[in-house]
Amino acid sequence: MAKDRPDRAPKPDLVSRDYTIHLSKLVHKTTFKKKAPRAIKAIRQFAQRAMGTKDVRIDTKLNKHIWATGVRKTPTRVRVRLSRKRNEDEEADEKLYTLAQLVEVSSFKGLQTENVDAA
Repeated sequence: MAKDRPDRAPKPDLVSRDYTIHLSKLVHKTTFKKKAPRAIKAIRQFAQRAMGTKDVRIDTKLNKHIWATGVRKTPTRVRVRLSRKRNEDEEADEKLYTLAQLVEVSSFKGLQTENVDAA
């Protein structure tokens, strides 16, 4: 049996973080015509795991960036800002959702996950 853990501090509801997602690793050995859709699904799955919400919304700029070179040639890596936000719809199943936005960088060298201040 698991021991009772001491009370943990609750996670902050609204938080934004920058992540680098290695897309080529996630769409490796995928049929040419399914690479871009699989990349979008991989970003969605990554955001669900990182932020703990089922509802993940992909920004249009991020979607266009993935699809910019066509269905077959997706970017190798992508820098993404994941923001956990409150759901405005009262009838929604979950009270929080995650918004995935593109962060344009010149190089991916030395980048780590960073908390972003929503200021």
